[in-house]
Amino acid sequence: MAYLLPLLPAQTHDPPTCAQLIGSAADANLVAQLQSGSEAAFRTLVERYQDRIYRTVLSLLRSPEEAEDIAQEVFVEVYQTIGRFRGEAALSTWLYRLATSRALKNRRKARTKKRFAYFTSLLGFDNDVLHEVPDHAHPLALLEGQQQLQVLLDHVARLPNQQQVAFTLRHEQELSYEEIAAVLNTTVPAVESLLFRARQTLRKHLQSHSYHV
Repeated sequence: MAYLLPLLPAQTHDPPTCAQLIGSAADANLVAQLQSGSEAAFRTLVERYQDRIYRTVLSLLRSPEEAEDIAQEVFVEVYQTIGRFRGEAALSTWLYRLATSRALKNRRKARTKKRFAYFTSLLGFDNDVLHEVPDHAHPLALLEGQQQLQVLLDHVARLPNQQQVAFTLRHEQELSYEEIAAVLNTTVPAVESLLFRARQTLRKHLQSHSYHV
C-alpha cells in the first residue's frame, strides 16, 4: 500500500542549502523595508508566503474558509507588529509560528463552542447543535484521491497538537528539523521525538486499517 506522506524513520538533519541562505538574506532585506513602512514590501511578503501559510493552516483545520481567514489574520498581525520584530528568529519561522498558533487556538475555540451548544441543547435551550466541521479537499487529495490518503489525513488530525504541527511542517512544508524546532520553540531532539511518535502512531493505525480492509 502506498502513501504520499513518508512514514519511514527520520533521516539525517538537513544542512542549509544555497537557496535557503539566499532566502534568508532576502527576508532580512524585506523586514527592513517592512519596518520602514513600505506597502510594496508588504505585498511582496504576502506573495512570497501566502500559499505556504494557507496550506499549513489548511492542513491543521481542514476548512478552506477558516484557513483563508486565519492566513489573513497572520498577515494583518505581521503588518501591525513588524516594528517589534527583532530578528531573534527567521521571518519564515515567525510566520509559521503565528500561523500554527492561531490555527490551534481557532480549533480549540471551535471545540469549546461545539461542546457548549451540545450541552445547552441537552438542557432544553433553543440552541442549534454545532456539527463537526466538514472535510474539504486537502491539497494532497488533488494529487491522490485514494481512500488510504483520507484515512491518513484523519489520523494526522487526531495526533496531539505538537506532533501534528511537527508532522505537517516536515512532510507538507518540508521544513528542516532546525526550522521546526524554531517554530515550536524547542530543540531538534524534541522535534525528532515528536516526529518519531507521530510516525509510530500513524503506522500503527494505518497497518490496522489495512488489516481490516
